[in-house]
Order: sequence, then structure tokens, then C-alpha cells
Amino acid sequence: MDAKKYLELCERSHTGEKVTKDDWDMDYIIDTVRDLVDEYEFEWDKQVIIPEDEKLFADMFEAAKKMLLETGVYNMSTQRIIKFSEEEIEEGIRNMKTELTMGEGKDAYTLVARKVEDEREPAIWAGNPGCPTPERLYYPIIKSVAQEPVIDLLTCGSLVDVDGYGVKSGEPTEIIAVRRELEYLHRALAEVGRPGMGLLAAESAVTEAGDLAAANQKRLRPCDSHLIAMFNELIIDNGNLVRAASSLDYGMKNASLACTMVGGLGGDAPGSTVVMLASILAANLICLADYHLCHPIHIQDVATTARGCLWLQAVLCQTFATQAPAIIVCDLWPSSGAMTKELLYEVAANSIVVTVCGGHLEGLGAANGNAPNGTGLEVRLMGEVGKAVARQKMTRAKANEIVLKLLEKYEHVFRMEDGNKGVCFDEAYDMKTIQPVPQWQQMYEEVKAELSEMGIQF
Repeated sequence: MDAKKYLELCERSHTGEKVTKDDWDMDYIIDTVRDLVDEYEFEWDKQVIIPEDEKLFADMFEAAKKMLLETGVYNMSTQRIIKFSEEEIEEGIRNMKTELTMGEGKDAYTLVARKVEDEREPAIWAGNPGCPTPERLYYPIIKSVAQEPVIDLLTCGSLVDVDGYGVKSGEPTEIIAVRRELEYLHRALAEVGRPGMGLLAAESAVTEAGDLAAANQKRLRPCDSHLIAMFNELIIDNGNLVRAASSLDYGMKNASLACTMVGGLGGDAPGSTVVMLASILAANLICLADYHLCHPIHIQDVATTARGCLWLQAVLCQTFATQAPAIIVCDLWPSSGAMTKELLYEVAANSIVVTVCGGHLEGLGAANGNAPNGTGLEVRLMGEVGKAVARQKMTRAKANEIVLKLLEKYEHVFRMEDGNKGVCFDEAYDMKTIQPVPQWQQMYEEVKAELSEMGIQF
């Protein structure tokens, strides 16, 4: 999209219908989704995490297009609705990328629109995305991930302090933090011999000022990507429009991010899936998206490993794979943290679902991304499971069978007071060698053996 066309879309933020946020939620989201769920008779079986219903995928796609056409997107900065025509929505669908090269030189990696039960391996986009991380742990965590041979692309958490000062959004600390983040990322990649690897970064940029501060050849390169977020549900703000506009001349890639709430305004899994699909269709236009991140959040369980979130990712990936091929990258945010077997079970289940349904793997935000309790070891498992499942051409039926067994091993954590948050990175890894402590390594090996017995051919 050229600058003139994008500015015309953004101008609708000032000319569109003005409504309150409460009215948007009630009249535009809740009512519209309820009507569409009734119209298409959407429902789900909690024992079928991975449906194989072609009619469901076609109906979901049509429902999402109807929703976006009827509602548009709400700009909460101006309290006005940005509407799209049917022709614009269809043009956005036609223009979705099916190939995208990230990184440069020998380390470049090409993302593709994967198919259902695709034997092509999913991308392993690894790190602890969005996780608030103290500076003392920031580089060790990144290094623990970057050194894993199984990864293809790198992401990271957000710095909560720099040089002993807490990071505050919109203040000088944010600018220093986001630039420091990129310095650590490039240092890690150089140290492991993969300096050209592509990034999803500037995670420390809470505001558009931080994002703009990252955009230069020494830090967030044109071959890297940043986030253009949409808020719950179908909401944008001027700050994210600025982030998108910045990419027009500079050329860095835009990752749309929608975090639809399962059990929230869209209702249970089917309704929230419609909202997530509509959000991605909107992001084709308003976020200038080059690829899409799918990050459902369960209203009670939070984690992407909750049944409703797994079902959403399974249906969304298959819907795009069958109706309109696109590059879909699914976030993994387990409830459990390092030094717990449940973390590894959650990672395996989520990786299986996304892989067999046509998505790529990104993450992972251990302990629901709330604490620096993630390590490179569970990232290794994410990559090994995803690539093994693709190589062996696992069917959706077999995948569903394994995932149900894994759910039995970890669903209890959603009722635990702390969500089974595990331990901090420096308790799970030796801080001098940046290798897992023996107990954590043993847990990984035991769970991998269990997964082999279930049918994953490593």
C-alpha cells in the first residue's frame, strides 16, 4: 500500500462515526459476534481440539469478513470507527504475503504460507516475547535461546530496567531500553555465529517513540520486524498507526498482533475465533501487515495452552490455509515456568496443534509471560516437536489424540494459585556456562522420552 492510500485510511479516524468504548464493546462486538455465531450455528467439542470440518473453515472465513464489514475498527485515540469497503477487505486478502524473507546473508530465512498437515517444517521464532526482564538476566536469556541450532528467527522480552533505573513508557528510559535491547540481540547473534538472523524485536518499546528509536541499520534493520498491535477487540490507536506508517519508507516488516480474549467479548472459542479472524483481515489494511501473530488469551486460564485457545489456533490456521493462504505465526504462552514438567507438556501440545494446522511457532512466554522464568531448553523442545511433527507427516487425528493425553498432564495448573510459574532463569541455568542445570536437563529428557512413546518421531 502506498503512503497516500494509507493516509486516506487513517483519515477515517477523524471522519468516522464517533462512539464510546463501552458502546463499541456492547453494540458492535458482543451483538455482532452473537448474531454470527447463531447464524452459522458455531459450536465446539472440547474433545476435538483439532477439527477437520471443511465447512467450518469456510463458514468462519465468511463470518469474519461479514463482521469486519459491519463493524470496522475502533480508533480509541479519536473514539471514531474506521470503516472498510467489501472491495478493500477483498484486496487486503488478495495481497496477503505467502512468502517473506527475514534476515540477511547466509542467515536469511523465508517464511511461507503453510498448508494443513504440511510436511514443510514450521519456522521456529524463538525467545521470551514481551516478558518483562531485568537487565541482569536479559543477555543470558537471549544467549540461551540464540545458541539453540533448531531456531530460525529470534525474538525477546522487554527490559524493565537499564543501568539501575526503572523503564517508564514515553520517557528517556524507554529509548535507552529499546536500543539496549537491540544491542543485546545483535551481540548474541554475533557470538553464536548467526549475525544475519531475522528479528522480531523492539519489545521494550511501549510507545511509538520507543519503536521509532529502534529503527536504524545498527538495531532494527529493514530485514527485521516489529509489532503493530490491535487491542481487544478490533481496536487500534494512533500510536500503532504511527508504527505502521514508519515502515512505509524504512521498510522493516510489520507483524500484526491480535490478542483476542477467549471467553471475553466474543464469547467462547467459536465466537472469539471469528473476532481473531476479523482482526487479521483488518490488520491487512490498517496495520500494513506482512505476517500475522495469533495470540489468543483465555479469560480465566490466560495461557495459549488452554483448550479454547488451542481450538482457536487450530481453526484459525486451517481457515487461512484452506480459504486464503497467509503467513500465520502462533504465539506460545504456557502457564507453567522453568523447572516444571508441565511447561514442557504445554509446549509440546501447543507446538503440535499449530504445526499440523498450518502455522509457524513463536515464543515462548513461559509463566504466561509475566516473569523471567523461561529458558532456551523449552524453546529447543518447541522446535524439535514442531519440526518432527511436520517431517513425519502427522495427521490431525493423531495430533488430537496426543494433545488430549498432554492436556491430562497439565490442565491442573490452571487452577493453581500461581499458575505453576516455576523458577527464575538463573535457577534453571548455570549463569557462567549458560547451560541448563542437571535437574532441568533431566526433566527435558524424560518428557522427550514420553513424547516419543506417544508417537512423535524425533
